[in-house]
Amino acid sequence: MYVPAHFAPDDEAVLELLAHHGAADLVTMTPDGLTATMLPFVHDRERNVLLGHLARNNEHWRLPVIGDALVILRGPDAYVSPTWYASKRDHGRVVPTWNYITAHVHGTMTVYDDPAWVENVVRRLSDHHEAGRAEPWSVDDAPAKYVAGQLRAIVGVEIAIKRIEAKFKLSQNRPAADVDGVIDGLRADGDDRSAAAVAHHRN
Repeated sequence: MYVPAHFAPDDEAVLELLAHHGAADLVTMTPDGLTATMLPFVHDRERNVLLGHLARNNEHWRLPVIGDALVILRGPDAYVSPTWYASKRDHGRVVPTWNYITAHVHGTMTVYDDPAWVENVVRRLSDHHEAGRAEPWSVDDAPAKYVAGQLRAIVGVEIAIKRIEAKFKLSQNRPAADVDGVIDGLRADGDDRSAAAVAHHRN
């Protein structure tokens, strides 16, 4: 990944992304070529692994992995209009761009065709995403027989992390007045998450 110095996040920012990301892309090289599946992961910080699950009917998990797996994580992303820059009014030498947060996680993929292992991951994923809700859903809210049937329909995947390449491109290379304009413009577009990310990571 190409990461100019001003877009390189610190370790804590990367850990925050690992803890709070949306669905990710699992990409592996297989004898059939590149294969990709979008799925949510939960990061086990103590073991430094990503945990998730795939549908049993998805052939991805059956295909041998050549080399390491790649998981592409994302934070907020947004189009940035040059009309938001104070620089546009000063000299006009501005162009559109895209702001984004991403991390490429490389590691060894292991498949677990084990209902107990998969249940643990499902519970962790559910608890993670239900946390903070007024009435959080729990796996135990569903009938046990139904849950058992659902667990038989999925398999678990673990990515043992070897290295992470991350890029937080959030207008850090722009003058302060331009950054203010980007934050205001994103808020006006209703993209408060992207605006907050720019504000949090401004130089």
